[in-house]
This record gives sequence, structure tokens and C-alpha cells, in this order.
Amino acid sequence: MANELRFKTARDLFMACPAVSRDMVTLPTEQPSIEFCRALLAGRVPEEAITFCAYLLPERAAVWWAHECLSHLTVLLDSRDQELLAVVRDWVSEPESPHHRPDVSKAAAMPPTTPAAWIALAAGRHGNGSAMEAPALPPAARAVSAGVLAGLARVALEDRFSVLSAFVEMGIQLAETEALRQSADTS
Repeated sequence: MANELRFKTARDLFMACPAVSRDMVTLPTEQPSIEFCRALLAGRVPEEAITFCAYLLPERAAVWWAHECLSHLTVLLDSRDQELLAVVRDWVSEPESPHHRPDVSKAAAMPPTTPAAWIALAAGRHGNGSAMEAPALPPAARAVSAGVLAGLARVALEDRFSVLSAFVEMGIQLAETEALRQSADTS
């Protein structure tokens, strides 16, 4: 399965996405991407596994993954964040729909001060015609990582690692599913 991923090794990902090296302190290796991600989870800064997943996934899949992560934390989110998650959900379901573009653009223009606002920013960054200048926006993966980590920061300390682990495993499973889908599309 790992051979079908977008980035076979951690080094491949770092080479293709230089921004990741500004978001992580761990240096890339020649380990397969999934092994590297799990090593990050077991390492000194397990949160870097979230960041790695955000870059490993294709942008739209990363936004969906972040949506799913935050959807498991709805009791920790206010009503505005829950509204933003609904906007993101609708956009991911139909990213080309002209009906969703104004909502995502409006949500992406908000200051990213909450977990779901970061995810909305990532959705807006994913080339859907936002009025904001693209260079002024962080990479979608950085916004995804920030949103998931901001949500994770709201989890009680005693539960944080188990939630973090579940999010990373969900990201890995999605990366493997996306690899299979891409492989089927090219066959």
C-alpha cells in the first residue's frame, strides 16, 4: 500500500512541500511515509504526526480529515465553529458547486482564531476563488494542521494522546484510501 501513496517516503514529501520543514522540527528520513508518521506519533513531539498527515493528504482530503477530527470534538466547540464545520462539510461534498463558494469564501475571510475557522481557511485556500490573495494565505496543509491541533488543545490532558492517536490513524487510513482511489483512477 505505501508504494501507492502520493509520497513514498518522508523525504519525498519534504522535497515536494518545502513548507512542511517550517512546520516541523523533525527531519525527514527515507522511511516510508506511513512508518515515518507512526514514528512521529511515538516520538518526542507526537503532534508533528498531525502536521505530517496534513501535508501527506491531498488538500481536499486533508480538509475532510480535519472536518472529521473536529466533528469528534463538537462538545468542545462553540456554535460558530459548528456552523463553520457545516460549511466545510458542504464544500467538501461539492467543491465545484457555485452555491457553496460564497459561504466558503466568507468563512475563509474570517480571522482563524478557532479550530473550525482554520479548517474553513484551508477550504478557502484550496483554490475556490477566494477574494484573498493566495500568497497572503498559509498553505492549506498548515491551516489544516493548525485547526486540528487547536481542537486537540481543547481536549483534557489525560485524554489528549488517545485522541491524537485516533486522529493520526484516521489520517493514515484516509491517505491509504486516497492512494487506492488514485491508483484505480489511473488504471
